[in-house]
Amino acid sequence: MRALLVSLLAILMPGPAWADVVWRGDFETGNSSQYTRAQQVSADRLQVVQSPVFQGRYALQATVRQGDDPINSSGNRNELVYQGYEKEGSEYYYRWQVLFPRDYPSAKTWQVFTQWHHNGCCGSPPVEFFVYGEELRLTLTNSVTPWKTALVRGQWQDFIFHVKWSSDPSVGFVELWHNGQRVLSRYAYATMYPGDGIYLKLGLYRSDTVQPVGVVYHDGFTQGTRLEDVLPPVSQPTPDAGTPAPDAGTPPDGETPPIVPSSPLPDTGATPPTFEGAPLQVGCSSTSGPLWVMALLGLGGLLHRTRRR
Repeated sequence: MRALLVSLLAILMPGPAWADVVWRGDFETGNSSQYTRAQQVSADRLQVVQSPVFQGRYALQATVRQGDDPINSSGNRNELVYQGYEKEGSEYYYRWQVLFPRDYPSAKTWQVFTQWHHNGCCGSPPVEFFVYGEELRLTLTNSVTPWKTALVRGQWQDFIFHVKWSSDPSVGFVELWHNGQRVLSRYAYATMYPGDGIYLKLGLYRSDTVQPVGVVYHDGFTQGTRLEDVLPPVSQPTPDAGTPAPDAGTPPDGETPPIVPSSPLPDTGATPPTFEGAPLQVGCSSTSGPLWVMALLGLGGLLHRTRRR
């Protein structure tokens, strides 16, 4: 009877009411079992730890030493892999947090901490978040960098990434929130290579020229179909006895709910985001790519697939 009722409601209720979290990779299982597999040289390189954390009880500590090459490829890495639901034309919101310790190494080369990789063996991924020198960057197909900002150590960095997955530059787009502020409006660009798939890699992957040990922390990864799916519920303060509770109401249409941490940080030396954001610094337009860039994407994107896998 319950199954029948659920089926009837699914037919009668409009689709958006049933949007929900698609997947969680927040490590609240106490291990990495939420992910498909690990690419690591030893178990101590990808550890689920209880401090520091942004939310919940657990986070991932990813460590890379020079020479770490678990898949006999370019660069050094230790990463978790998740084979998700991304297909041509699909659209998702992703939220996760990253902490770079105060001794995180600075190098004028790429140090990738999150990437959506194509199924092909070689070349740069369609989407990568990485450190370059003293900057955080978002780069697409190793061709354009629509967003960058200063690297901040010792403080959790909160990302919400909205993407329409498509190899067609007139269909695909990305949008980004950083520490509670929208820093990149919808940026039209191809987010997949033609005829290829996509999957998530989380951890640390860097040029083999970087010598110091690198450590980065990840927490709270959530994938949903709506912005609301990846935000924590906003709790209301309990009114004093005898005082009527205010009518919180709902945000007007089109208004973004506030983005706040789901729990306070422990006293570990890491400070929470201020949620004031930083001025947008872009490598191209913050709203849409130049038309000539989009027109040449099919050729230019493929020509740049030469670096990594």
